[in-house]
Amino acid sequence: MAGGIPTSRFVSKDYPGKLTAYVLFTCIIAATGGLIFGYDIGISGGVTSMDSFLEKFFPSVYHQEIEDTSTNQYCKFDSQLLTVFTSSLYLAALLASILASTVTKLLGRKVSMLTGGIVFLLGAAINGAAKNVAMLIIGRILLGIGVGFANQSVPVYLSEMAPARFRGMLNMCFQLMITIGILCANLVNYGANKIEGGWGWRVSLGLAALPAAIISIGSLFLPDTPNSLVDRGQPEAALKMLRRIRGTDDVKEEYDDLVVASQESKKITHPWSNILKRKYRAQLTMAIMIPLFQQLTGINVIEFYAPVLFKTIGFGNNASLLSAVIIGLVNVCATFVSIFTVDKVGRRALFLQGGTQMLICQLIVGTMIAIKFGTSGVGEIPKVYAVFLVLFICIYVAGFAWSWGPLGWLVPSEIFPLEIRSAGQAINVSVNMLFTFGIAQAFLAMLCHLKFGLFYFFAGWVVIMTAFIAFLLPETKNVPIEEMVLVWKAHWFWGRFIADEDVHVGAVEMANGKPKGVNQA
Repeated sequence: MAGGIPTSRFVSKDYPGKLTAYVLFTCIIAATGGLIFGYDIGISGGVTSMDSFLEKFFPSVYHQEIEDTSTNQYCKFDSQLLTVFTSSLYLAALLASILASTVTKLLGRKVSMLTGGIVFLLGAAINGAAKNVAMLIIGRILLGIGVGFANQSVPVYLSEMAPARFRGMLNMCFQLMITIGILCANLVNYGANKIEGGWGWRVSLGLAALPAAIISIGSLFLPDTPNSLVDRGQPEAALKMLRRIRGTDDVKEEYDDLVVASQESKKITHPWSNILKRKYRAQLTMAIMIPLFQQLTGINVIEFYAPVLFKTIGFGNNASLLSAVIIGLVNVCATFVSIFTVDKVGRRALFLQGGTQMLICQLIVGTMIAIKFGTSGVGEIPKVYAVFLVLFICIYVAGFAWSWGPLGWLVPSEIFPLEIRSAGQAINVSVNMLFTFGIAQAFLAMLCHLKFGLFYFFAGWVVIMTAFIAFLLPETKNVPIEEMVLVWKAHWFWGRFIADEDVHVGAVEMANGKPKGVNQA
């Protein structure tokens, strides 16, 4: 079976312990690192649709918008300078995530989260007080550094703290916080745009300090993960923490596996070169392809530029911001679906269902826009037609919110062995940010040239990524994070890259069904 794991070859451990209130609390606090990323995604598209913001910082775009008598609905906002403002953050996040991998490994996950929050806070202050484009760009770069540190460390932290059978649910709190951040930003934009005097954009940009303060203060009270403590030479602290987060003293088996993983980790002095080895081919492929595909779903086209997009296709300014609020609300609600189902139905089922749903909606939206605007870009959208357009965009967003949205962060964070986990997550974040930057930079030009075909372009990629998942991603639900190598060893395709000697002793025993407390996968 494509992507399946033969049950005769694989069993998964079920360590003693439960989902404690302490773990739930720490994971929720850590997940607030997603607020800064989500808030920025939502706020950027909103402020770039505000006339007062454009008039102050991008007057050429503002005057072009006023003076443009063209009825072409595809090419009104094609400004590379404007997209540099939006997408500069993501190049900074790309570079910061590489540095964050070293900090995360040497100093622990919580230090990276604290660093990300503080730097993002500084960037928010600069942007809120910006006098010129240079201050905006500097602020955006600092925001990007903060996002890079948070996105590198938070998913790993959540995957390591969570019990295996609840890992999906707790890790998806990160994506939930991203969607809440987007919704809050859309609400702030909608309110700020009504402020008289033309300074509402300062409120939108400056309030980014609030989610930054939440993760900065929250990280001060977070413990480090047992995995990180063992890896940094603090075995007694790791054992004590493991007992606390599992709610039982019977943690010897899980602790022993952590020690074995740490011993394997200490044999690796250069994780960045080691990750290129044949035995890690599967994990490296996923760390590159999953974030690449996540961006090629086209979701950021909707969430970065939802206000601009709706304004472009005929909605008024306030109506476009209100539509973005509606999309943000759908995003939050749909994320709860994945939180409550991911550890039951599994990762693959959500990927496949969500991909199919997005594909259908993209084809419908592209066709609806084609019918009204054609290739000339000239036309008007009646109110009823516009309602249906927003409806299908919302259904598309819902499909993303319970599939590629949360799973794009969950799966890469849970598949890497300890010795290359920080480097692997850095690659995941870097690829994500690189293609976020590229698509953000190219979107307006692509809309102008591809027109309604832009939606077909992304629909084609959804077909490819859904096939990729169907054939090449095994199911990872309920598998202890330090025993994930067996998933790849048992896979019909990836197993050929992993030699028997590449599977550590604890995993070999698990494959043979020797350890106590095992459940058939």
